[in-house]
Amino acid sequence: MSDFIYLASQSPRRLQLLEQWGVRCELLLPDALEDAESLEAVLPGEAPAAYVQRVTGLKLQVSLARLKRRGLPSAPVLCADTTVALGRRILGKPADAAEARAMLTALAGQRHRVLTAVAVGRAGPRTNRTWRALSTSWVTFEPLSPARIRRYVDGGEPMGKAGAYAIQGKAGLWVSHISGSYSGIMGLPAHETAQVLSAAGVPLD
Repeated sequence: MSDFIYLASQSPRRLQLLEQWGVRCELLLPDALEDAESLEAVLPGEAPAAYVQRVTGLKLQVSLARLKRRGLPSAPVLCADTTVALGRRILGKPADAAEARAMLTALAGQRHRVLTAVAVGRAGPRTNRTWRALSTSWVTFEPLSPARIRRYVDGGEPMGKAGAYAIQGKAGLWVSHISGSYSGIMGLPAHETAQVLSAAGVPLD
């Protein structure tokens, strides 16, 4: 059993969700010299589900190594990664406003997937123990005019978000249908997170 976990994520939404669920968190963020963004590079021909699970596994590996390197007290480490997929096309975080507009134009009037992989690890004397889960949700956007997309992008919300939108923000007004996990679309699926944390000795209820 553990009375707290390390959250290896810079996402304020993930921290907020864990706190809502009563999980005590300590942030375990990258050092200044770590190239965290490079972990999210897509391999040629990689399918969205394989991609998001691979990236989450890589994040967990480097986070457990970071924990050991810093000599911090032992506790479970939680990592997650979210991606948006239109068919087999992976829509990550937009590099700039033009890419954000292009992504949202592609998603307008369409049904797409939001995949969030969660992984929890415990450092061991010889090998690390890990628990993993994957949440897949479907989101349908109503048709969007170029002017609406431009206003949304100009507001700055899409930057740093997979698929160039945040469902808990103004983009939620465009969603005509959801099938799956709302918190998973935000970035941390409640049910799957509870399962992996419980397996790692951190019950949520």
